[in-house]
Order: sequence, then structure tokens, then C-alpha cells
Amino acid sequence: MSDYRRRSGDRKDGRLLRTLPAFNKFVPYIMPQRNDRCVEYEEAFEVSRVDRRLRQMRLDGYKGIGILHFMIAGYVRAVSMLPGINRFVAGRRIYAHNDIEVVMTVKRELSIDATETTIKVRFQPTDTIYDVYRKMNEKISEIKDSDEANGTENFAELAASLPRFLLRMGIGILRFLDYFGWLPEKLTDVSPFHGSMIITDMGSLRIGPVFHHIYNFGTLPVFIAFGAKRHAYEIDRHGKVIDNKYVDTKMVLDEGIVDGHYYAQLLRAFRYMFEHPEILESPPTKVVEDIR
Repeated sequence: MSDYRRRSGDRKDGRLLRTLPAFNKFVPYIMPQRNDRCVEYEEAFEVSRVDRRLRQMRLDGYKGIGILHFMIAGYVRAVSMLPGINRFVAGRRIYAHNDIEVVMTVKRELSIDATETTIKVRFQPTDTIYDVYRKMNEKISEIKDSDEANGTENFAELAASLPRFLLRMGIGILRFLDYFGWLPEKLTDVSPFHGSMIITDMGSLRIGPVFHHIYNFGTLPVFIAFGAKRHAYEIDRHGKVIDNKYVDTKMVLDEGIVDGHYYAQLLRAFRYMFEHPEILESPPTKVVEDIR
């Protein structure tokens, strides 16, 4: 919100939602852990139109653009229409994220022995698939081209070097600070547990997706996993056999931020974007802001 000024009760990474219905405010007390509030959803998205569009983009010079970029661009566009999915629960209160931050694990090479790390990329609700492509590639190239550990790895290395009792005590302190929103920004900036959404491309491993838990620590309310493209021979309404392409997708969602009806709107929006992929090539005509 361009005219919003931080108030007492807000966090560094989000603003407190003060006009929520009373029942919504009550839910985090009934189900205090994020995994208590998990709902799971799976769908096979038909991607023939998306595939053709992406193929043309690659011919136009966007080397390597694929379903991952489309999925992230679709999520960013969904936030522009349905900002409630960019909320989070912390300290048993519900907040709206200040930014759209997508977290992803990246291997420096596709081999068993290759090291992996996490990246966090920040987006705006007006971003198109081209913006997503550019920002993702910049961050991934930065990781793959460097042999040095990033901030997430450096923090993990430091924490893992501590004696067990100190590590356990340190994690307890971090949980306490996070409960009240007192974690330093330097920590939340590198934390793979703080963000809007975490996504994993299991298609790059040539396997199907899994229902991946979301973390009780941090602020991530959504985990999306999708698998490799698969073919399905089906009969259309004219009785003709056609070859359709599908991507199996599984989502784990925190029901504490919005209700089932709201998530249904998200899933319908996703389905529409798969049917009309060209809409992600232009900024949205309107950005809806979350309640205060």
C-alpha cells in the first residue's frame, strides 16, 4: 500500500490485519501450528497452450524459459487479484506480507554430489512472465556462478558448528523473536522459512510431485510442487483422439490466512491462466490491495 504507514503491532516483514472478522482472528488460537492448518490440493493442469507459448518465447530469445517461470508468474498475478494468499500467521496474529517473496531450492549442478542452496526472489504484483524470467535467471546465475556460500548457507554453517545444547537454545531464541516479529531483517532476508511461497520443480528430476509440508517456523503459507510434463491420449467432443500434455501439481496451503472459498478462487484463477497463458505477458490492468 503506497499510502500506508507502519503502525504499532506491525512487523518488519508484514502489516497486521486489523479489520479481519473475529472468527479469522480466532483460528490461530485453535490451530496454533501451521501444520495444524494444512490443506492439500492436487490438480493436473493441461499445458498444451502454455507449452506452445513458451516454445515461441524461447525462439524469441528467452532461453530456458519454462513451466517454472510460468508457475511463479501465475502466482504473482494471482496475488495481484487475490492479495489474501500473500498473508501469513505469526505470533497467532494474521499479517499481510509487505512483498511477494518466492523461495526455491537450487542445485549448482544436476548431480547427486552437487551442493544445493536456497534462493529468495522478490517480485511486484505488476510483474509479467518476462520480469519473472529476468529476476529468476539473475538470482540463479548468481548462485551457480559462485563457489562461495550465500547468506543462507553461511548462517547454517555457523549454527551447525555450535554444540547441540547451544544450537537448541539458539533455535528457541529465534522462535521467540519470530513470534513477536523481532527477528533482524538480515536474518529474515536469508531465511528460507520466511516468504510468500516456496516452490519446487520436480519435473527437472523427471519425477512426479509430492505433498510437501509447510514449516511451523517462519512465515511461508504456501508450498507448490509440480512434476514433469506427461502425455495423455484423450477423446475430444468430436470423437477424435488428441494428444494432451499435463503437469501434475500438488499444493499445501495454510487455511489460517484465508478460507476454502478464497483458495477456490485462487485455483480457478490458476486454471484460467493455463488456458490463456498470454495474459501473463502484460501487467495486470488493476492491482487489488488487501484489507487493513
